[in-house]
Amino acid sequence: MSAPHLDDPFFCELSGLGLIAISGPDAQPFLHGQVTCDVNGLGPDASRYGGYCSPKGRLLGTFLVWRTAEGFLLQLPAPLREAVRKRLSLFILRSKVKAADASDAFAHLGVGGSKARAAVEKILGPAPAAVHGVTHAADATLLALPGGRIEIVMPADKSAALRDALRGAAKETDARAWELMDIRAGIPAILPATQDTFVPQMVNLDLIGGVSYTKGCYPGQEIVARTHYLGRLKQRAYLAHIEASTAPQPGDALYSAGFGEQASGTIVNAAPAPSGGYDVLAVIQTAGAAAGAVRWKSADGPALTFRTLPYAA
Repeated sequence: MSAPHLDDPFFCELSGLGLIAISGPDAQPFLHGQVTCDVNGLGPDASRYGGYCSPKGRLLGTFLVWRTAEGFLLQLPAPLREAVRKRLSLFILRSKVKAADASDAFAHLGVGGSKARAAVEKILGPAPAAVHGVTHAADATLLALPGGRIEIVMPADKSAALRDALRGAAKETDARAWELMDIRAGIPAILPATQDTFVPQMVNLDLIGGVSYTKGCYPGQEIVARTHYLGRLKQRAYLAHIEASTAPQPGDALYSAGFGEQASGTIVNAAPAPSGGYDVLAVIQTAGAAAGAVRWKSADGPALTFRTLPYAA
């Protein structure tokens, strides 16, 4: 399937996502005490980004969370699903909570482009208008995400019929278009190569509503709070383009003038751009980014051309 122009309506299956279901009478206080975002303040008609940290405040995963009738669903990259679920389960102890892999029960379809909402509403009825709004239609949950996108989460056995219906309103493509829109929206996805590498603020999780500084304790909270209140953050996530024939990979090193042979940054996510090359979300030393000359893989490698994120860092 060819990549669409991102202004045109498109849809894709998001098979690279996994789900962890947090359920039980103690689901809310348990989850609130484990993650960086405010779970207590999350209403039934909203979603929120968040992170799960090691005791040293380094991200073991990033996710999107929303409420269900039984508790919560955490959506994160499939390769991290089981490791994060197992680690969460270690802290359940006597709480009346279950952390279960719900991935096989659901399918995810992403609809993007300038008429994404209209395409979804033609088939499923009213979709959420505000970013991070959540509505329900028949068996589907509709999530409004940055960039004018709608994600549809539905029982796995319903997805084929919905894909058939969407083909009349949008062009089918693969998930790389969705990943590109995540990158351009400045939404980080921690993957195995970047686990336990960044504090949440380095990937701008605080700038997209994924960190609360007023909630109680959670693993790594002291480090995250100290980074915020003492202003010791020397790295941030930047949006950039790399003209290259091979794809940058999460974890690839970046180099800047003045840093010598020492890496000044790391690729977080990358996706092919419609006009060629790759757009990347990269954590870079702010001093190196300010100098402007940042290169991929080596000091004389392809240069990064910086683009503007939709939020201020």
